[in-house]
Amino acid sequence: MNRFLRLAALLLATAALPAFADLKILATVPEWGALARELGGDKVSVTVATGPLQDPHHVEARPSLIARARGADLVVATGAELEVGWLPMVLQQAGNPKLRPGQPGYFEAASFVALRDKPARLDRAEGDVHAEGNPHIQTDPRNVALVAAALAARLAELDPPAADWYRARHTAFAARWAAAIARWEKDAAGLRGTAVLVHHDAFPYLFAWLGMRKVATLEPKPGVEPTTAHLAQVLELLRTQPVRMVIRAAYQDERAAQWIAGRAGIKVVTLPFTVGGTDGATDLFGLYEDTVRRLKEGLK
Repeated sequence: MNRFLRLAALLLATAALPAFADLKILATVPEWGALARELGGDKVSVTVATGPLQDPHHVEARPSLIARARGADLVVATGAELEVGWLPMVLQQAGNPKLRPGQPGYFEAASFVALRDKPARLDRAEGDVHAEGNPHIQTDPRNVALVAAALAARLAELDPPAADWYRARHTAFAARWAAAIARWEKDAAGLRGTAVLVHHDAFPYLFAWLGMRKVATLEPKPGVEPTTAHLAQVLELLRTQPVRMVIRAAYQDERAAQWIAGRAGIKVVTLPFTVGGTDGATDLFGLYEDTVRRLKEGLK
């Protein structure tokens, strides 16, 4: 009897332990890590290659990152050359055949979105130019909805026994997301037509969504840090094309934005850009809640 009781206790203790996640996911940036968690729940284990205050263009291929790729079942990247400077090296060094481009374990979010700002010609002398178009698709929540549908389908493909789980979670997420987008758009209606400056050309999707207008960029070329000479030119432009605010992503140096804001008499608005970029952007929903709130504050 004692032996039976000990076995029963062992089985009960085992049943109480959390289930191991079926899929190991490596997301390149926080927004896709957050989306994978929304869709996968406890069926997935998610790690993220970059932090919210880190420039996603420039990442060191550290041994710890390579090790995570080596053990992953799926890599979720933005694509559109956002990670071109480091992800191919990570995947090559990891030697994980599941994650090779073209395999089910390789997912590029930009493949499911209509990209903006595709350059008319390619010339690296013009700075950090992306041949396929602007990769910062996450600043428009409507793009997230498109990516979510594709990612849920990919999770179901990779983990067939849990396919119904992923579909159900996507259905629930999509409903909450559509309601949130309607709420954000109503809340942000007063931003339509607002003229702004940006530090880096990282917000064309945000501006298209909210009807805002970019007048100029503080960087003289994409990825090239602002110079005093270029900032002086932008300041002169504001004499004929006034703006309401200058926008920077939380990971970017604030000095250029502060320089021009002080001279032009406008506000600097720091946007989270990704999940975790500000205290209010704790998850995907918070990312857009905080973005809209900060932009509205910039109008005051």
